[in-house]
Amino acid sequence: MKFTWFNLMPWPYMPEDFREKNNSVWVDIPSTMYDPVKGHDVYNEYLDQLEYAESVGFDGIGINEHHQNGYGLMPSPNIIAAALTRRTNRAAIVVLGNSIALYNPPIRVAEEFAMLDVMSGGRFVGGFPVGTSMDTNYCYGQIPGLTREKYQEAHDLIVKAWTSDEPFAWNGRYTKLRYVNLWPKPVQKPYMPIHIPGGGSVETYDFCLDNTYSYSYLSFTGYIRAKALLQGYWDRVAERNTPDESPYRAGFAQTICVAETDEEAERLYWPHVNYFYNRCLHVDARFADAPGYRTIKTIKSGALSQYAPGFDFTTLSWKDLVEGGHVIAGSPETVRQRLEEAIRGLRVGNMFCLMHIGDMPGELTRYSTRLFAEKVMPKLRNIWPDYANDGRFWCHPLERRATPAPLHAPFERKTAEAAE
Repeated sequence: MKFTWFNLMPWPYMPEDFREKNNSVWVDIPSTMYDPVKGHDVYNEYLDQLEYAESVGFDGIGINEHHQNGYGLMPSPNIIAAALTRRTNRAAIVVLGNSIALYNPPIRVAEEFAMLDVMSGGRFVGGFPVGTSMDTNYCYGQIPGLTREKYQEAHDLIVKAWTSDEPFAWNGRYTKLRYVNLWPKPVQKPYMPIHIPGGGSVETYDFCLDNTYSYSYLSFTGYIRAKALLQGYWDRVAERNTPDESPYRAGFAQTICVAETDEEAERLYWPHVNYFYNRCLHVDARFADAPGYRTIKTIKSGALSQYAPGFDFTTLSWKDLVEGGHVIAGSPETVRQRLEEAIRGLRVGNMFCLMHIGDMPGELTRYSTRLFAEKVMPKLRNIWPDYANDGRFWCHPLERRATPAPLHAPFERKTAEAAE
């Protein structure tokens, strides 16, 4: 198993009456609610949490991209990733990811992902989400019915830029470039592993299989509701006679809270879980699913966005969220049992652990993170022993990597090249 500690970076200062007085946490949330002075501390606290996750043994530290919202304060996860490359040295830097249909030209993603791979010494794992309707269509003005076509063209350009050794011209429908000549190139060859976050678009299954990308279902509705969608993915793997059914072809995001006892978990975490589900997920139905955003095939499948009106979290209690699988919470043994059930039931080799929730303070986040790392994670490591050597979907760092020079010592940098 690969465990990534994933942080959405939500805004922790939304008032109690946020739902009643605001249309949505996304797109038209009043910018007067954001305080840059508090934001300075928030960003640094979230970076501290990500760095702490590496120190206690997580395989990866993960971030993603969203716009004009209080749900996730990362319009550019690449900036956060760049900061993490300097204060971490072991964990994969997992960016899930850049919404490539939004970039003009998308070669920018090829350049920045390559930079991050080089800066981290090959510790980079990338992702290409289509992006939510809120981000893609309403915040960045992309035409819903053209989003996926533009996404596909951007993807093809980025991959060709990474893998070509000579300059080339690109004459696409949406991007035209006389010279594409990527500097720098990625450390990992032919390029870094790519995970595709999906939320219900069935075409994404084939896209992942065609390109040997890992399909990752990122959801807040829990593994019980995810079974049908991920079973659809595995059914498609079988239909196409894919050479193997490695669990690392798939990943899942799960909200997790660990305490010494089940009772302590409810007492400590319920206020912050409630904040997240009732404020951070308050999305106006008008923004959740722009006409034309979902394909006809996906609509026919019955798959719904977790932000769609059918998902109403406002009436759910702690018991509802835990028993419904939305949140896995409790003592280390309770969490282990429930998480193992999810991992085996969904057949996933990549688990994205959402351990900071809503307005949870830093010390409480680290408490839950430490208990998980010490008492849960080791017991789940070897669930898939037959696929232990499958390295296609994870990074391959350089054996010798440069380290930051001491700040207050005579300058003498030890580079990877010099070490050899």
